[in-house]
Amino acid sequence: MLAMIFRLVGGVGLFLLGMALLTDGLKAVAGEPLRRALVRFTGKPWRAFVSGMLVTLLVQSSSATTVTVIGFVSAGLLTLPQALAVVMGASLGTTGTGWLVAVLGLKISVGFYALPLVGVGAFLKLFGGRRWQPVGLALAGFGLIFVGIETLQMGMSRLTDFVHLARLPSGGLAAHVVGMLAGVGLTMVLQSSSVTVAITLTALHTGTINFEQAASVVIGAAIGTTVTGVLAAIGGTTSAKRTALGHVTFNLATGLIAVVVLPGLLRGIEWAQRHLGLDPGATSLAAFHSSFIALGVLIFLPWVDGFARWIERILPEREVALTRYLDDTLLHAPPVALEAVRRALRAVALELLEQVARVVRTDAGPDTARLAALQQALLRAEDFLAHLPVTEERPHPSPSRVALIHALDHLTRLLARASPPDSLRAIFGLPELEPVAERCREIVAVALAGLRAEGDSTDWTARVERMALELSAEQRRQRAALLQQTAGGAWSPGRAVEALDAMRWMERLGYHTWRIVNYLVGPGTPEPQTMLEEESGAIVSR
Repeated sequence: MLAMIFRLVGGVGLFLLGMALLTDGLKAVAGEPLRRALVRFTGKPWRAFVSGMLVTLLVQSSSATTVTVIGFVSAGLLTLPQALAVVMGASLGTTGTGWLVAVLGLKISVGFYALPLVGVGAFLKLFGGRRWQPVGLALAGFGLIFVGIETLQMGMSRLTDFVHLARLPSGGLAAHVVGMLAGVGLTMVLQSSSVTVAITLTALHTGTINFEQAASVVIGAAIGTTVTGVLAAIGGTTSAKRTALGHVTFNLATGLIAVVVLPGLLRGIEWAQRHLGLDPGATSLAAFHSSFIALGVLIFLPWVDGFARWIERILPEREVALTRYLDDTLLHAPPVALEAVRRALRAVALELLEQVARVVRTDAGPDTARLAALQQALLRAEDFLAHLPVTEERPHPSPSRVALIHALDHLTRLLARASPPDSLRAIFGLPELEPVAERCREIVAVALAGLRAEGDSTDWTARVERMALELSAEQRRQRAALLQQTAGGAWSPGRAVEALDAMRWMERLGYHTWRIVNYLVGPGTPEPQTMLEEESGAIVSR
């Protein structure tokens, strides 16, 4: 009895450790490319589904994919329908572990031959460079998976001497509910549906349980795996909670559908065994697992947009729109967190430019309440950036972080100019200032249109840059002309100073608009030296 317990506990531990090492190693080797691919190939729902399935097959963890997706949704990288489609793909992709165990781990005694993989992986982890250490982790994890399966088999082969699970009722709704609850409970404890499925496959292979019992446990494992996503969404944004709710709803509904149509699924498996040569036992259980998840996908994926709207009605948005992407749970993933800051600053830039456009048109003043909200949003973004770790970016901070600091600086400066004195606004409409005012209005209009349609093209950023430089040159020409006219008596000195201040205000507005666009959407090129000198002079004069 003691030897059996030790083997069972040790086998589960080795398999769980192997899965963790394999997942961590693969994410370290190809994590960032996989994250970029996950975002890049999630346009339409079916593409999001395929990308979620493929990424999960690669990292061998639906929980890892789901937690990543929750982070992406919080950062605004994915829409809710895209995230739900990725989650469905992850649920189907995780059934690949069952096929791996059924085809290799149980049919072929590879535990002994996997031991060298563990050794080679450990040596690479200890003595390899930074590039090879994660490869060593993945190799060691892959080997430990099969060592764990073999250890589990040895323990399961003796379990029937002490516990006769096959004698439990295997027919009827009550028996299926008991099996499902066992799968849910085991998955919640182990935090891995893959481990639960591996244990179930091993138990079926050794005759500890029968096929119907194993099928019920696998259904329960699919439901229990949603707990990881729920935990990841606790304290997160509304978008994160919506994704977690969608994951739970999809897996729960799929599990209930599987219970209802279980007799038909079992008959389908029997037909495949007779006519397609499907091996009975573990391979058939792996096929059953993939079949009922695929059935759920066929039901939900075509209606994913309506599914998303239903979830949005249940969980309405409660966060402040400007800072809804700044989820503190993203701080552990700096690349995603930086993208969340960029999107938050882009939302602030859109509103701020809309307020500025009202002033430039001279038809209305800015909304002071909205300006105060924008100020709070910038302070929140500043605080979020301050708490974002920089350890992964040493010795130099990432270009993305530097660009965001620049954007934050220019947004703060533009906000300070968004509410000019009434005396200044009164002369914006003077005919002599129209050439400068018109160029300023054009810059703001182009920047607003480009920011609203971000993703379609970034060609407009070069146009904003050109227009800002032209505005600066026009302001200098008009300034020289106005001073000449004042010397000739056409302007009073006081009125001329007010007009010069107005032109300077509009020139600075165009400049900050250009730099905001440059750092949030454009190439993030450094400040032109001449403009820096002008800005320094303006600060000193103020």
